[in-house]
Amino acid sequence: MKQKNCLWGLLLALGATLLCNNANAQIGEPFIHDPATLAECDGKWYTFGTGGGGLISEDGGWTWHSGAVRPGGGAAPDVLKIGDRYLVSYSGTGGGLGGTHRGQVLTMWNKTLDPNSPDFKYTEPVVVAESEDGDDCDAIDPGLLLDPTTGRLWLSYGTYFGNIRIVELDPKTGKRVEGNEAINVGIDCEATDLIYRNGWYYLLGTHGTCCDGVNSTYNIVCGRSRSIEGPYIDNTGRTMIQGGGKMVIAAHGKVVGPGHFGRTVVEDGVEKMSCHFEADFEQGGYSVLGIRPLLWKNDWPIAGEVFKEGTYEIESERHGYALELAIDFKRIEQQRRWFRHQEGEEIKPIPMQTLNDVINEWPKGEIGVRNGDFMVRPHQLWTITAVQNVGGFLGQPYYKITIAGTNRALAATSNGEVTTVPEYNGATEQLWQIDQLTDGTYRIMPKEVPGTKSRLCLMSIADSTPTLGVFDFNSDNCKWNFKK
Repeated sequence: MKQKNCLWGLLLALGATLLCNNANAQIGEPFIHDPATLAECDGKWYTFGTGGGGLISEDGGWTWHSGAVRPGGGAAPDVLKIGDRYLVSYSGTGGGLGGTHRGQVLTMWNKTLDPNSPDFKYTEPVVVAESEDGDDCDAIDPGLLLDPTTGRLWLSYGTYFGNIRIVELDPKTGKRVEGNEAINVGIDCEATDLIYRNGWYYLLGTHGTCCDGVNSTYNIVCGRSRSIEGPYIDNTGRTMIQGGGKMVIAAHGKVVGPGHFGRTVVEDGVEKMSCHFEADFEQGGYSVLGIRPLLWKNDWPIAGEVFKEGTYEIESERHGYALELAIDFKRIEQQRRWFRHQEGEEIKPIPMQTLNDVINEWPKGEIGVRNGDFMVRPHQLWTITAVQNVGGFLGQPYYKITIAGTNRALAATSNGEVTTVPEYNGATEQLWQIDQLTDGTYRIMPKEVPGTKSRLCLMSIADSTPTLGVFDFNSDNCKWNFKK
């Protein structure tokens, strides 16, 4: 969370995968700087920030408000659940703040993150890393990783003003392993985090300048290694100890300065990344919490996109067929023509079929759905709209899915099927969760299925047969694409 004098200009959009629709930005009061990795506790989501305290979400990770409690003040915390306890790390000072590089990284435990719980009580903090004015590493900006392959606990820390280091901690006590020496693994970044996936260890660091509002150039980069101790190498073969790093997320839309990466694995194929944006133009330039789908391409992480409201073809990944109303196909009248244009024949455009051309021929009650060849017809065009005041999930609201130009809504049924009802009425079976998966496709899931508490998703059990079923990331039956 320190300034760095450099010549970097403001980084622009990463492209289509990072476009932002501010109507779908985090709501409530998502103001925070240097957020910890998101943590779930008893159905609520928490993150902590610089200065003490943090944010709570009680509706699945969509609406955030202040209320999280973390003693010790200081800067740039992280939180990790180990067993049935939560380990919190934070930096007391340092990192160039106040003209000194002296600093400490501390850890402490709690049984719960809920400040209203009778079990809420932090242990006394212990120092696990320190720095003095003459050191080449600042003890600030900790990030925690419990290695799933070994059970060993690691902490990264450091800033632009020196090296990024990792040290080993005891996962039972949160203290530094006795005799453990810090290892230098990176430079030219700060606010680091360590993650493990698919045989690779990743060091994610925040590059650029911070704390300058809409002029902050923060962006998140990474390198990877087969060993937790490095070397961490980017996609060009340059190590992070040489200043390397592959881009994960930069400024886009109306937010700039993403920093302080955190990874949340929801389930197989569904991952989220959290960060702060140094400035949100729509929020007066304040620093805000950001949550994005986390995608993986060739074993490299990249931020996915915030789903944007609009009218789409909903395409099954299984066969490429489009979700449509199960109605009789109405042909478009046209004059019979030869395959080749006849000399002197006038060329006249043929109008597209419109909703008014067909809607009066549709049944008035429920209409089932199927998959079919996409023909850009009204019964194949769906409008996706965020629904207000019904909660949401990590980084996204719930949506209604209606036939474009109508209020006819997609709905789950009590027998585990899908249909469309004549009028959207806000019922939970008409609310849909749309998750971008790690491969870039999407999962479409009703908030509730009548008569069951099972979490089912929209899927294709045959080329033309959509239904509801248990999500399987390894099956294309469960995956969909949205095409404008």
